[in-house]
Amino acid sequence: MSSEDVESRESLLDGQPNGHAKVVIERPVFSQQKFDEGFSPGSRPQTTFRESFLKSCRKCQCSKDCFLGFLYKIFPFIGIMKDYNIRTDLTGDIVSGLTVGIMHIPQGMAYGMLTTLDPVYGLYTSFFPVIIYFFFGTSRHISIGTFAVACLMMGSAIEKGLKSPNVHIITTCVNVTSSVTPVSNLTNETVQQFSLSCSDNTESVKLQIAMAVTFMVGLIQLVMGLTRLGFVTTYLSDPLISGFTTGAACHVFTSQIKHVFGISTDRYSGAFKLIYTYRDFFGNIPHTNAVTLIASVVCMVMIYVVKEYINNNPKIKPRLKMPVPIELIAVVLGTVIAYFINIESKYGVKIVGDIPTGLPVPTVPNFSLMPDVLSDAFALSIVVFAISVSMGKILARKHGYEIDSNQELFAYAITNMGSSFFSSFATSASLSRSLIQEHVGGVTQLTGLVSSALLLLVLLVLGPYFKTLPKCVLAAIIIVALKGMFRQFLELPKLWKLSKIDFLIWILSFLATVILDVDLGLLFGVVVAIFTIVYRVQRPYVCVLGQMPGTDIYRDVSVYKEAVEIPRVKIFRFENAIFFVSVEHFKNMLFKYTCNPRHVKQDIVEAENKIRKEKANFEKITFQNATNEVELRVTNDDSTEFCPTVEVPDVGIDTIILDCSTWSFIDSMGVKALTSVVNDFREINIKIHLAFCKAGIREMLEKTGFFSCLDRDNLFVSIHDAVLHTQHQISSSESDSDSPVDGSTEIVVRSVNGTTESTDVKS
Repeated sequence: MSSEDVESRESLLDGQPNGHAKVVIERPVFSQQKFDEGFSPGSRPQTTFRESFLKSCRKCQCSKDCFLGFLYKIFPFIGIMKDYNIRTDLTGDIVSGLTVGIMHIPQGMAYGMLTTLDPVYGLYTSFFPVIIYFFFGTSRHISIGTFAVACLMMGSAIEKGLKSPNVHIITTCVNVTSSVTPVSNLTNETVQQFSLSCSDNTESVKLQIAMAVTFMVGLIQLVMGLTRLGFVTTYLSDPLISGFTTGAACHVFTSQIKHVFGISTDRYSGAFKLIYTYRDFFGNIPHTNAVTLIASVVCMVMIYVVKEYINNNPKIKPRLKMPVPIELIAVVLGTVIAYFINIESKYGVKIVGDIPTGLPVPTVPNFSLMPDVLSDAFALSIVVFAISVSMGKILARKHGYEIDSNQELFAYAITNMGSSFFSSFATSASLSRSLIQEHVGGVTQLTGLVSSALLLLVLLVLGPYFKTLPKCVLAAIIIVALKGMFRQFLELPKLWKLSKIDFLIWILSFLATVILDVDLGLLFGVVVAIFTIVYRVQRPYVCVLGQMPGTDIYRDVSVYKEAVEIPRVKIFRFENAIFFVSVEHFKNMLFKYTCNPRHVKQDIVEAENKIRKEKANFEKITFQNATNEVELRVTNDDSTEFCPTVEVPDVGIDTIILDCSTWSFIDSMGVKALTSVVNDFREINIKIHLAFCKAGIREMLEKTGFFSCLDRDNLFVSIHDAVLHTQHQISSSESDSDSPVDGSTEIVVRSVNGTTESTDVKS
């Protein structure tokens, strides 16, 4: 291509007083074939599996740098500690670690109770996983440990596991002999009484189920990490997570409300468990323990007031070096008061009971239970990873570093699998503790080691002192902590304005979680989210484009009122890929916005048949008129010119231009649909042009033989090129010139700001 053919002139500023930039371009109208001939394009870079494999192998070199890189990737703490500044970072980590450790104590015990296990297992979960995550995790600010939703799902898994045929509850009964001296016995002789004392292994079985679930969660996360499946959490959108966690908060509230009133209800699992639980709850309300209720209300009011009006007060909060540990204060006060008034024996208030000192003995999980808990473990592994990584990314973005999702999967996998040997259930990042850890001044994961040191002190020394802690105090801590989750209801009005589909996902995820169960609600929410994706892909937005006056820019005529459609030309945009899911919608919308060629063809055939019949009748009467004047008077027409009463339909379209700029790809079914469209419109003399086809689209059209039905000259580099080519053809046909614009004919358009000033035809 000669230099004068592709001459371009651009001036930065026009001569007008307003100083607006002005574009002046002179170039030929390019079909795609002509453009490729002039600029010699190459093929898109494609990497084969063999090349990818060899490239990966080249990275595995036995060198010091390669080994250190691998070591830093597997153990991120090495790189973090390497750059650690003791003078500036240590103080913040110690203060933050003590603050988070103080929060771990009441939350660990409370959320441990939420799993239906003893509260001490919540303390174990706040201790062991934190230490393991320190070595493998990439987030510097999240607080690993107990979390309400994860503990609730663990409790649900334990309840289901107890009903498994592989679980056997063994009840052991022994005779207990006691000596009693009756009051009426004057001889002071003692009488021996015999009673039967029975116990079962339910608690140990629940612990085995919890450890099996935890190990399975880690195993699933390990497989996902090794196969680089960290992206699966992208299907858990923010509205889905928000609706799901709000629904789970309803289950958490329901599980703790019985402790607030001091009554008992049966535990249910599966669909409609909340309905059955509240049926029992309202039936047992007459048996409410007044002391328990008063203690619960006092604790909730105290915790709420301190959190809202002191810890979260914008005037007081900046002055606090650390938040007031109101949960720990409530636990200590509750324990002390309950001890001195003997609250269990005098008032019937349930207490935590014995808390063993020391660390648990390592125990191998019961692998035979894992097939029974697979579904619960899978749901739990996805939820805890999604919540933890989302929180980690938010804090990492705030502090200017990045976390590796696949390494995080590996870290959570090792954490859960290792913790399952030490009586710690599945762990997750806590939203509240993570925010406080970051706010107080935590810099690295060293914060977790400081909090673990504090918890170690509790486990080794202070644990037994919490024996008299009322369970209603722990329930009050959990219920107040749910405030943040219930506040997610306030998102709904804003979500309704932003996206009706996201609003629908939120509502359906919430209702499914509340009505069905936590795991079923999550599954239903994912199905709804995927369905909305399919719906959006299958039925994307379509429109007709018009030219903005004085420019070479084309926009949606329904959005831009000044956009003008080109006479006898339809420019159609389909804003998605053309593949098996969307081909029907593509054809239907194209026919709707232009015309249905099959219907038009049928109308044309019917009109031509009618005209043919009328013409035959006209010729017959004219022949009779030559010999019979009576017949001439019957026709009541003195003219011999034939004028049909019907006209051949004209749809007002000569050319359809398909804007392919929004097509990301096209598959074989899409090519078949496109071929069918081209052939159908050709039968009614309407031409099809393709504009802005990407290289991948053109390669697919070439492979499938599409250009056997549509010439390559009908592909254009832009919509404006296709429009100018079409307008030239129309003007040529009006001047009785049928020669097409081919390789020997060239249109050179001079345009200013998209407005065509002149057009030259070069042969």
